[in-house]
Amino acid sequence: MQSVFLFFGALSALIGVGMGAFGAHGLKNILSPELLAVYQTGVNYQMWHALGLIGIALMRQQFSESKLLIWSGWLMLFGILLFSGSLYLLAILNLKWLGMLTPIGGVSFIVAWVLIAIFASKKQHHSRYENARN
Repeated sequence: MQSVFLFFGALSALIGVGMGAFGAHGLKNILSPELLAVYQTGVNYQMWHALGLIGIALMRQQFSESKLLIWSGWLMLFGILLFSGSLYLLAILNLKWLGMLTPIGGVSFIVAWVLIAIFASKKQHHSRYENARN
């Protein structure tokens, strides 16, 4: 596979669009407004973090060996599964105990973004442009 994070980012965005459409058309008359809002929060976070995964994939094209980016990508994927997944199941199945999993996914998102910020703050060795010039 050329880029695992590009694959999972695109797959997550695809699923997010489907889940959003399902919520808007299939669940709006079934779920209470409160549970529908919970469901939509899952969709919203899934879509933003799908884009985050795609961004990580693009950054890894230039910095393929960055452990910070690799960890960030896996944490972001784990966050999508735990955060959005738990909210979907909580809303559809009305299983309140699943709400205990949601913060673990949220912390995964936060740590992933912190790692990207650390990566961005570090001075990189050489850009491709500088390497091509020398």
